[in-house]
Order: sequence, then C-alpha cells, then structure tokens
Amino acid sequence: MSNTLYEKLAWLPEPPAGFSNQCRALPAGGSSHPQGDALRALAGSALDLNQLHRLAKTIERLRGAGVSLAPLTPIKLAILSNSTVDFVVPALIASAARHGIALECVKPEFDQVMQEALSPASHVNRAKPDAVLLALDHRAFPLRCAYGDREAEEQALRDAAEHLRAIREGIRAHSGAVSIVQTVAPQPEWLFGSLDPLVPGAPRRLIARFNTALVESLYGTPDLLFDVAGLAATVGLAEWHSPVQWNLAKLPFSDAFLPLYADHVARILAAVRGKSRRCLVLDLDNTVWGGVIGDDGIEGIQCAQGDATGEAFLAVQRLALDLRQRGIVLAVSSKNEDAVARLPFQQHPEMLLKEEHIAVFQANWSDKATNIKSIAEALSLGLESVVLLDDNPAEREFVRGVLPQVAVPELPEDPALYARTLSAAGYFEAVALSAEDLQRAGFYQDNARRVELLKQASDVNAYLASLNMEITFQPFDATGRARITQLINKSNQFNLTTRRYTEAEVAEAERDCFTLQVRLADRFGDNGMISVVICRTKPYATWEIDTWLMSCRVLGRGVEQMVLREMVRHARRDQIRTLIGVYLPTDRNQLVKDHYAKLGFTSKSEQDGATIWELDVETAAIEAAPMTVRSFGFDAIEAQRALLRDARQQGNALTPGAERSQPSPFCAVPE
Repeated sequence: MSNTLYEKLAWLPEPPAGFSNQCRALPAGGSSHPQGDALRALAGSALDLNQLHRLAKTIERLRGAGVSLAPLTPIKLAILSNSTVDFVVPALIASAARHGIALECVKPEFDQVMQEALSPASHVNRAKPDAVLLALDHRAFPLRCAYGDREAEEQALRDAAEHLRAIREGIRAHSGAVSIVQTVAPQPEWLFGSLDPLVPGAPRRLIARFNTALVESLYGTPDLLFDVAGLAATVGLAEWHSPVQWNLAKLPFSDAFLPLYADHVARILAAVRGKSRRCLVLDLDNTVWGGVIGDDGIEGIQCAQGDATGEAFLAVQRLALDLRQRGIVLAVSSKNEDAVARLPFQQHPEMLLKEEHIAVFQANWSDKATNIKSIAEALSLGLESVVLLDDNPAEREFVRGVLPQVAVPELPEDPALYARTLSAAGYFEAVALSAEDLQRAGFYQDNARRVELLKQASDVNAYLASLNMEITFQPFDATGRARITQLINKSNQFNLTTRRYTEAEVAEAERDCFTLQVRLADRFGDNGMISVVICRTKPYATWEIDTWLMSCRVLGRGVEQMVLREMVRHARRDQIRTLIGVYLPTDRNQLVKDHYAKLGFTSKSEQDGATIWELDVETAAIEAAPMTVRSFGFDAIEAQRALLRDARQQGNALTPGAERSQPSPFCAVPE
C-alpha cells in the first residue's frame, strides 16, 4: 500500500476524462495564444507512462509548430547515462510541465558518457544545455575490488571519484552547464549478510562510501544533487531494481517508478528556477487535529500522544513545524469562528503548533479561495508559492478550480498518511540552503505584522518613519554568493529582466561588474537580503542595469529609491554619465512595467520587446526614504577599478592577478 503513494503519485488528482482528446485539441500551427497554462493543467494530474508519453508528444508538436509555451520557463537538459533513456525523456518533458518548465531534452547515443563529456565538439557540449543529468548507476563506476582488502577498496573509491570528477569538469569546461549528479542506488542483494557494511570491498559498503564522498564533492560547486539512493530506499531497493527490465532493455530501475523519477528531476529543475513553494496553508478541523473544534470543544478534539488518531494529527503538526524551521511560512485558513479556532493553539496542552508559529490566521466563513488570496497578499507572495493542506475533497476541488496556481495535494482517508503524503509531494524542494532560508518564515511573519500596522495607519509617511528602517549596501561577495544566486533564479515579480545566472557567473560579476546586495532591517526584525543589482559597463561612460530585482515583501517602503540613490552615488564616483535601464516583459513581472518611469528615467526606445530607459547621472535627483543607510565593502572594489583604468590608459601590463587574461563574457570591466 505504501508504494501505491509513490508509484501512482497519489498526491495528484486523477487525470481528467478524455485526457488524450484534450491533448489533441490543443491548437498547433497558426495559433498565437500561448499554451503553457493548458499544458501545466494537463500535467498536473497523476499520469501513467502512456499519458506522460502522450503529453510529451503534444508538447513537442506545439514546440515544432512554433506555438508559445509561455508561461512555462524554458530549460534545456542533456542526459548522460550508461543505460537506456528513451523511455525517460518523454516522462521528463511531460513531468516538467507540471512544475512550470518547458523542457527540451538533449539525448546522445547510448552509453557515451565520457566521450560526450570530454569532447568539446560532442553532441551535448555543442547543444549548450542549461544542465546535464548524470543518470549513472552502479554499473557506470569501477566499484569492484578484492574482498577484505582495505587498500584495494580505497583505490577503487579513488578511481570512481576520479571518473565522476572528469565527467563533471569536462561538462563544465566545454558547455558551461551545471551537472545534476545522482547518488547510486545500492543493489538489494546481500553478499555477507549483516556483515556487508564491515567488509572492505563488499558492494553495498563500497556504494555507501562512494555516495558519501560524492555528496562531499558537491560542496562549494555549482553542481546539484539528486539523491536517487534515498529515493530507491524510500520505495524499497528490491522494488526499485528490476533485473528483468535491465536484461531486456537496459532500464536502470523498474519502469513502475519512472513517473516518480521524472517528477523528482522536474522538482530539481523547478527549484533551480525558483519555483519551489514557500507557504503552507493549513485547514484545521480533521487536518491539524481530529474532530471539529466548534462542535467537540477543546476537550473533544484529538491531537494527543497515546491515541492512534491523535498521534496521526500530531505528525502533521510536527512536519509543519519542521518545514517552518527550514523557512516555509505557515498560515491557517479555516471555516470557523476566529476565537474558537484559536483555542487549541492557546490552551490545548498537547498541541505542538502555537499561535506564534502562524504568520497569518484566517478563521472565518469566507470561502477558502478568498482566504488564500488574502493570505498571499498579506505575505506579499504569489499564489504559485502556496500549498493548501485540507482533508475535505470538496474544498480541495474548489480551490483547484478557482486558484489553479495553488498546489492542493490529494489526501488519503487515513490521517496517519497525511504527513507522508505532503512530504512525498515535494512542493518544497531545495537545491541550496542558506542562513537566510532558515529565517525566511520569520521574515514573512514579521512582514504580515507590518501589513497589519499599515492598514491601521492613517499617514503612510508616519508609518514608514515609525518602522525605524536601516538599509545596508554591499558589493557581491563570497559570503552572500549562494543567496544572491538563489534570488536571481527565483525572483519573478519584481525583476526587471528575469535573467538567470549560475553561482559561477555571479562570482564573475563580483570581479567584473558594479554589484549591490541590499539588506533591510526595521523594528519588527531583519528582512535579510531583499535586493540584488548588477550593472555592466557600456561605451561612452554608461552603465546598463543588467539585473535589478527586489523582494515583494518590502514594496511601498521607499527601497527602490534608496537603491537607485546608491547606484547613482557610485556611478558619479566612477565617472559614469548615464544609467540605462532595461525592462524585459514576462508574464510574471508586469508589476515593474513602469518602474523606471516612476524613478525619473526617460523612455528611449524599444528593442526586441524590451523597453530601454535612460537616466542622466549628473542631474538625477532621487527622493530619500525615511531610513538609515549603511554602505561598506566598496573601497577595495573602487581601488581595483582605479588600478584597471590607469593600467589601460597607460597601456601597461597589469599586476599579476589584478585582471584575468580574457574579459568576462558575463559583464564588461568598467572602462
């Protein structure tokens, strides 16, 4: 029964009736209407292998006919494997649409991993993919040695690690792509029984040690981890590995788990593009506790140790708290009287969730869709960031129909499986973890308090002054690099160009561009990093604002003006005369369509759908917002830029290490 959850993707609703007909009905040639939303809706159900293939064919048909797949985000993925991937590719393409990705797959010849990685002219490297999935199982590595020989085991592990390192470095050097590196699922067969973990050279011990080394090798690199070993252990190694299917078709795992595998890859790709969910909205009655608080009273609800039903609901609460600790913000939406709904949080001795854990508490008689929209607004989050956990099938269906952007998992009849189902759905997939991620729930909770205070304020200026805001400016640095990369890849609404960069490219920007990382604190708490700016130098003493993004949590607080003031201050110091602002419209960033106009820029032209804006640095006058400004870390950057300018003017060779031999393709070094 447990594997049904994973094999059938049971957190997803059943496919619609006439699924194939709906696929065929999507228009192709001559259609000017984007089909991304329709594709995502079709992908959003529990599709079997045939349906995944059917949908993948539809996506390829539309792409081949030139139909826009917006608002799906395009990603090109290459797959390198020592096994057959013909069945994997359609499942990946269809599953990616479920997670908001328009996936294009590059598939080389069978078992050409090393050749494709190391040759600059290989099919994969010439395709310049965004990422390469290294779908390698235990057969791809030299993980064999004499049993009981520790030295031979160490050599086998070194050889396997070197094999993988060469593949990853070849990909990075020749295509610039990020590698998604799989851990290796151990074989289910025992060799020495329970002694296997202690015997050098035993296959299960070798694979366990290899996986540990593999994970360690990813620290400090842009490459990503896909824990296939953990996934296989979750469903059972004996179920995962199919000797019959390997012998017949060289399938690395049972095709029963292909939808699950494809969904996990799609989650990683979506997380890279900032599409992971950030908010869990909880229903209360029969979801967080057993029973109905309005009918049963505080003494009648079930959420206590020693009671099987009560412990099932405590598991939901425990998972919610764990998610909050890692940065997922919690909210409540319940059809209830507010005071009655709060009683268990305030008075029930066995409740793990308390009022202070909930960022927004909506208990009223409005419909769930209205409440969820209100919650998202209070948290300054898009609806695509929200997950609703609700035991009521009618409520789930209603919210899916009215708010298709919101993720609503199906739940089984037994509440003991609620927590497992929510976890299995993978809505909160992460590809990196920063200190700020761990504080994010607190950031959003503090922001909800600010929104509430603003509603009560009669004077906006007085409200802003009362916040005692402090804004801090720094150039990019190694400490903030992971968080900067994360923001660049997940920010959509307040993002003028929505350009996406890897951590390695962000490191190049540190060296070669004018950059800002911006933080904001106030009397409610620290908002963390809330804005990122990259300016690249153009001819004629011009900076072009390549990237400007900001957290929507701080909208309406004068941050935009303060960031521009800081840009102008440094531009003047660097003898820059003109700032060029670029607005590249997407389906998600209409919020900033007039951003540059509001800041005093003049519209100059339109190029390939982009609007170009211009600001005269010398005459720019930007109104200051009521906040304290701190700026540090720029002196060393300015000194280096001065050195570079002087060296160019004099035509002298630079001091070794002062500049790379070739200019960065990412940003120009200031003239």
